Amino acid sequence: MTIQLKLSAALLGLGASLGLAFGIAGEAAAQTKFKFTLDWAFQGPTAAFLLAEQKGYYKAEGLDVTLDAGQGSAGALQRVATGAYEMGFADINALIEYNVKNADKQVKAVMMAYDAPPFGAYALKSSGIKTPKDMEGKKLGAPVFDASFKLFPAFAAKTGIDLKKVTNINLAPPLREPSLKNGSVDFITGHFFSSLLDLKKIGVDPNDVQVFFYSDFGMDFYGNAVIASPSFMAANPNAVKGFVKATIKAWQEIAKDPKIGSAAAKTRDGLIDEALELERLNLSLQRNVLTPWVKANGFGDVDAGRLERSAKAVAEAVGLERAPKADELFTNAFLPPKAERMMP
Repeated sequence: MTIQLKLSAALLGLGASLGLAFGIAGEAAAQTKFKFTLDWAFQGPTAAFLLAEQKGYYKAEGLDVTLDAGQGSAGALQRVATGAYEMGFADINALIEYNVKNADKQVKAVMMAYDAPPFGAYALKSSGIKTPKDMEGKKLGAPVFDASFKLFPAFAAKTGIDLKKVTNINLAPPLREPSLKNGSVDFITGHFFSSLLDLKKIGVDPNDVQVFFYSDFGMDFYGNAVIASPSFMAANPNAVKGFVKATIKAWQEIAKDPKIGSAAAKTRDGLIDEALELERLNLSLQRNVLTPWVKANGFGDVDAGRLERSAKAVAEAVGLERAPKADELFTNAFLPPKAERMMP
């Protein structure tokens, strides 16, 4: 081989190497990196996020997502509002008070997950609490950041409970259900798929629990949604769209086969009880996710009129100066077309 041919071959090899290196670097640069916070621990009801991560759905959308557990919806909202996290999973009702008080830096929901709310209050039947009014003169135990606790004033207004006659006991999450069992408090608030199963886990017969679902008392609220910071939505709209698309894909798969959801949760946290998380997930799917409205209209969107009615109820209950409009709380601009959001 002549010197000229050798030089040409070397240059071609160098060009190929540079091209490969550039391609790898370009691919890495295309990955949008950000942090996402859950509202609670890694459990069955939030398994769609874990499944999308584990099956590479986020990566396929050009995303490098760090998924972290949370300590309540209020905490998840604060993480996103302060910029510590770009996106999160939180009770949309927590946005109502925040957005009214922070009109210049409102956080918005971009995908509704719980079309029906998981909020409720629970008492042992031995307590004598048979109706909401029976809660007067009793002790309510709950973490102060619990979504059901924060909405208890609205529940009280709806059912005629005098809040001045209810004593609030702030409990750390691990103490909530045990405190009800041992009689330290008379009733508790919490997501039904958490409190009911956690009571069962510590030996309380579900038949011995008096359940008060907020939705059974005319409180037509939405529940948890994916939220995003305004700056991240503005700077990375395709990342938000990709995250929503990938998450919906995972939720659709879990709706077909819930076992893959509980398995995904187990993969992320090896200490969880997979059978318990499957039960928790099924409860959530049946009551919160696969509602008649979602089956007819697709997963992820909201009815603006319904959202505004619930915002008005919350605003009145907690004494806000006004109720926010639906477009201050939610945008469907990042959702895939309806045909791609239908649930099995």
